Amino acid sequence: MSKEIIQDWTDSTVLLKFGRHKDVRYQVYRDGKKLLQEIRGQDDEPIHTLELPSGLLMEKQSYEVLLRYVLLDVLAA
Repeated sequence: MSKEIIQDWTDSTVLLKFGRHKDVRYQVYRDGKKLLQEIRGQDDEPIHTLELPSGLLMEKQSYEVLLRYVLLDVLAA
């Protein structure tokens, strides 16, 4: 299957709770029928890959908001 890039790697500083932050990079891509948001640390270490509902194409700012909620959930686990 081919990988179709929706949003190429983007660097982001995500504000977490209590004034903490995490520097990450993420990309959004389609792999076959799946729409995925892959999140990595600045050292390219995988953090999380989230499968988005099909048809959920958003503006760049919306992916940034989603990124924060995913990181809060993943880091709390």
